[in-house]
This record gives sequence, structure tokens and C-alpha cells, in this order.
Amino acid sequence: MSVIRTIEELEAHYGQPKAPSLVKVADHITPQYRAWIEASPFCALATTGPEGLDCSPRGDRGAVVTVLDPKTLALPDRRGNNRIDSLRNIVRNPETSLMFLVPGSDTVIRVNGQAEISVDEALKTRFSVDGKAPRSIIVLHVREVYFQCARAVMRAGLWNPPADIAHLPTPGDILAAQTNGDVGGRAYDEAWPDRAQKTMW
Repeated sequence: MSVIRTIEELEAHYGQPKAPSLVKVADHITPQYRAWIEASPFCALATTGPEGLDCSPRGDRGAVVTVLDPKTLALPDRRGNNRIDSLRNIVRNPETSLMFLVPGSDTVIRVNGQAEISVDEALKTRFSVDGKAPRSIIVLHVREVYFQCARAVMRAGLWNPPADIAHLPTPGDILAAQTNGDVGGRAYDEAWPDRAQKTMW
């Protein structure tokens, strides 16, 4: 197996990027990029820590992230499983990346920067939904923003009619397999939709 081990070998193999790939990068949220971010109800949050990398899905009713100013984004930390993997990483290493998707579009927006976790009461209250404030707010200080190549979403057919997933193991199946049946199973799957609706915020 041939393996590339240096930047020089990598660049020689791929060649140089064309101008649009470089000039699309901004060091702040421009009006054009803001429009896309505010249209996105979903993003992936990428962080890194001593244990390695983490990528966490984040979604919300309406915009998943709020633009506080051209250099600052706010991402409410809504209810989840309390593993707090992403938050643990941010506390130890602020380097963070967000990847935004807009349903129906092949355009993907990436924002890189440094994050911090705010528990400011006024800021948390600003992001309350149905009277429930998030436990914290991830505040991202923007270093760069750009749109990704659309080919990946196009190749995946991400917005095409849903594929048949009936043959895939459910979360209950996975839990049962991991615990020799002590946790999960059909009861978990049947209870989940109602539990999720009651604990969404």
C-alpha cells in the first residue's frame, strides 16, 4: 500500500486549488453567509480534546445558531444525553468547527473558530423555548467562514426521497446488543418518541 506522509507529497498528488476555493473564505460573517446560517436548522459541531475528536449533531426550531455580530455566533446547548463530550472538549481546547446544512440545498457552510461556554443568565434567557432556557450557550468567535464543495451532498442524494431503513437495527436493538438485553429493546424504541417530545427543550 502506498501512503502519503508529507504535505509536499499531498500537494503534488492533488495539485493546487483553483481561485474560487480560496477567495470564498471570509474572516467574519458576511451578509451573504449570514443569510445561509440563519436559514439552517441543523449543524454538526466538531471539537477535539485529549481523548480525540468529537462530532455532535445540533438542531433547533428555526435557526440552530444565532449571529450575535459578524465575529460571534451563539449555539444554545439544548437537552441531550448529558454526555457533554463537546463541552468537555471546548473547555480544554477551544478550537471548534460548525458545518451548516439547509434542507433541500446542496450548499454547505463551514465556520471555524474558538469557542467558549457561557452560562450568562441573560444570554440563556434570550434562547428560551416554551419557557425553558438551555443549560449553556456555546459562543463561537469566528476565524473563518466559507462554503464547501457541494459534490458530497449531491453524490449522497441527501434530500432525495428517504431510503428503506426498516432493515436497520434500531437504537433499542443497539442498546440491547451492547448490554446483553439489560437495557434497550422494543420497550425503549416504543417509549422514545413520547419521551423525546416531552423533553425536547
